[in-house]
Amino acid sequence: MVSLLLATNDLCWLHDAGPHHPERPARLDAFRRGIDRSGLDEAVTWIEAPPADRKAVERIHPGHLLDRLKMLCMQGGGAIDPDTIVNEVSSDAAWVAAGAGLELIRRLDAGEADAGWSVVRPPGHHALSEKQMGFCLINNVAVSARFLADRGERVAIVDIDAHHGNGTQDIFYEDPNVLFVSLHQYPWYPYTGALDETGRGDGLGTTVNVPLPAATSGSAYRTAIEEVVVPRLERFAPDWLLISAGFDGHRADPITDLGLSSGDYADASRILMGCVPAGRRLLFLEGGYDVDALSDCAGAVAAVAVDHAYRPEEATGGERGLAEVANAKELHVLRPEHG
Repeated sequence: MVSLLLATNDLCWLHDAGPHHPERPARLDAFRRGIDRSGLDEAVTWIEAPPADRKAVERIHPGHLLDRLKMLCMQGGGAIDPDTIVNEVSSDAAWVAAGAGLELIRRLDAGEADAGWSVVRPPGHHALSEKQMGFCLINNVAVSARFLADRGERVAIVDIDAHHGNGTQDIFYEDPNVLFVSLHQYPWYPYTGALDETGRGDGLGTTVNVPLPAATSGSAYRTAIEEVVVPRLERFAPDWLLISAGFDGHRADPITDLGLSSGDYADASRILMGCVPAGRRLLFLEGGYDVDALSDCAGAVAAVAVDHAYRPEEATGGERGLAEVANAKELHVLRPEHG
């Protein structure tokens, strides 16, 4: 039976940015409800995420940044920026959030499952090497990607969060062994991820941005996956696929304006996961701030990961976003000098 490991830790519920903050503990409860409703009991196993090894995290973030976060939390917490707020538990939560991906890699290496999902908070993809921002403290997906690249693997990260994964892009912008792909609403926070951001130096061509307008439809999103992302993945030939699985592109999300459904996310995930063998697929929970939409998306995508028939919403259609997808295809697929 195809199986999925879900890694989390109770500390992830205790990180709290305040009663009105969209990135709240209820998001993890919603994720669990989605898994329960999907009927995947026999195919999924929950495991406890341990704290990440400090050396692995310091491959992404300097020690002084990590120590400053710990000190702020020991003093009771506070605001790093207007969006990024921590309490006394947040540093500990960030360390297990970073450790979840590393533990999943260890277990997938041992053949324990076909895929793994880091079900944690705080999320990570906005965290720059030397700056915490956008609700994010440690860049969880980057820690795992660097760990894999350091041992000689070719790693592809596909970020399907509605916000551009600026931190992940910046960390790997000059790295030829890590392909970073992002599909995101543009222009929108963090106001990066333009089409012409394609990497630098040895990493030129290994950053692929597909900026999409508000109200982009699921059919345009699938076209982007099929005609832009898959060809770039095939050309790069990754050993591992890491998906930054943010679900704030859902049409119900309160802080973004894309037009997707959980069915669209299921379709995108199915296509992406088919690009690498079983046992080399990892997902990382990022955004998604409508709890019912998050629940539906979690169940639908988890079902895809284990070849189970569960689809709480159908895919959406429409032409919105197709012109932008065509521009991305022209740059990233039809012009080989950018690959």
